[in-house]
Amino acid sequence: MNLSQAYEQWEETTKLEGVQQGQRQVVENLLRFRFGSVDEELSRVVDSLLQLTPEEFTPLCLELSREDLLARFNSHQ
Repeated sequence: MNLSQAYEQWEETTKLEGVQQGQRQVVENLLRFRFGSVDEELSRVVDSLLQLTPEEFTPLCLELSREDLLARFNSHQ
């Protein structure tokens, strides 16, 4: 692997990590907006929500009750 290949691989990895971090912030902000804070219980469902597309996780964050979110995603862990 030459230097330009290593750089391209690093750049791609860095972009992907940035997208993932941005999506995590979006989910946490939606939950904070909806429920006032993201406590330990809600933080446990964030990774499960991130397995979905933004089109899928956004309505769930905005429409499901706290209890429904916890029941739906704690059963998958």
